[in-house]
Amino acid sequence: MAAIAISETLKDELLRFLKKNKKADLITTYLFFLEKKFNIDPVLFIRDKMIFQSQDDLIKKLEAQGKLWRETEIKIQYGQQSVNEQTKKIYICPFTGKVFGDNTHPNPQDAIYDWVSKCPENTERVGGLKAKRFFVSEDPDVIKNYIVKRKEPITKIVYSSAVTGKLFNSKQAVLDDFTRNQLKPIPLEEVPNQNRFQIEENFLAFIQAQLEESKINSFVEALSQYEEFSSYIDLWLVEDKEEPEDAE
Repeated sequence: MAAIAISETLKDELLRFLKKNKKADLITTYLFFLEKKFNIDPVLFIRDKMIFQSQDDLIKKLEAQGKLWRETEIKIQYGQQSVNEQTKKIYICPFTGKVFGDNTHPNPQDAIYDWVSKCPENTERVGGLKAKRFFVSEDPDVIKNYIVKRKEPITKIVYSSAVTGKLFNSKQAVLDDFTRNQLKPIPLEEVPNQNRFQIEENFLAFIQAQLEESKINSFVEALSQYEEFSSYIDLWLVEDKEEPEDAE
């Protein structure tokens, strides 16, 4: 097994971690080391209850699978809409562009249901009845499109979140909403022992490979080169000797 190298910067980070977490055991300390050495930033994808190695790793996977955003065409009707500068949420008819704002109608969701159920341009049917399909958006840039008067109806490409279904004016807005509301950071040292969430298979394989006894021993050997870690190593060795007695 090749020797593990610990840079001065990483050594200082380890010391700060151990001084702050005085009861940290060997495995917890080793996982903290791995997190810093490999620049790992685990995140929990709340909806799927799955932990990924990093935000970028998760986003790349979802984009490749087409599970993050979709292009959607909306119609923007001519004339003044029921939207103004104070509107925060809108409900849009996909067939005509008719829109209801959260601050300009007492019951905008009921209104859009009623509108699409009677809309002549709505030719979609579900069980013989008109489909009550509509769009919802809280993106200020999408809302602005409905404030400006236009001489004739236009169509515009926007992006719908594959997770929430909400509309956004750009892919970046979808990503910003996703990272803000669907992801939660989680320290690597907490990942292996938790049982509430699944670990993404490639990330799990990485963790299992790094937790081999020979690699952990090499980590301890690398730390032993520095006098600052001697008291912690002594404590870990005592805990390791006590484990068989506890098991009995």
